[in-house]
Amino acid sequence: MSKKDKPQDLRIRMKFKPKRIFQMRIAGLAFRDGYVLVHRAVHESFWTFPGGRAEMGETSEETLKREMVEELGVTAEVGPLLWVAENFFHYEDKDWHELGFYYRMELPESFPFHPTEIVHRVVDTHELEFKWVPATTEALRALDIPPYFIAEEIETLPTSPRHIVQRDGDLDLKD
Repeated sequence: MSKKDKPQDLRIRMKFKPKRIFQMRIAGLAFRDGYVLVHRAVHESFWTFPGGRAEMGETSEETLKREMVEELGVTAEVGPLLWVAENFFHYEDKDWHELGFYYRMELPESFPFHPTEIVHRVVDTHELEFKWVPATTEALRALDIPPYFIAEEIETLPTSPRHIVQRDGDLDLKD
C-alpha cells in the first residue's frame, strides 16, 4: 500500500492555525564505503536522510523499518539512536515544529551502490530519488541537507544519543 492509499489520520502530524505544523519524523543514516545514503523529492532542491512520518501506535524503530520497505523495497536493520532533534523551520509558507529521531541503520548488500549516480527511484507521496554521497562535512554542506547539524557531526557520530534543538531562521511561534 502506498502512502497515498493510507488513511491520513494515522501519520503523526498536526496542523495549527495560522500555517503551523507539528510532525514526528524518523530517519536513518546508512553508510557504505565512506558514503551515506540521501534522498530528495525530485521537485525539491534540497536533500535529506531517508525516512518518514511516524504513525500512531508505531515505535520510531518500526517507522524506520516500514519506511525503508516502502521507499527502498528492503528490510533495514535499525542500529543505535544518534540524535533526537527538535527542528524549527519555515517551508512551503508554513512554520514547522518537527520532532526527529535519527538512527544509524544497515541496508542489505543487495541495495545498489554507486558513488556518483542515482541508485534508486520510487513514487511515494512524491517521486523520490536516492544517491550515495561522501559522508563528510564538506559534501553534506554542499548538498543543502537539513537538519544542518548532521553535516557538522557526520565525521564523528555520537556514541550515545544526543538531544539537539535546531532553529533555521527566526520563527514567530507566539500567538
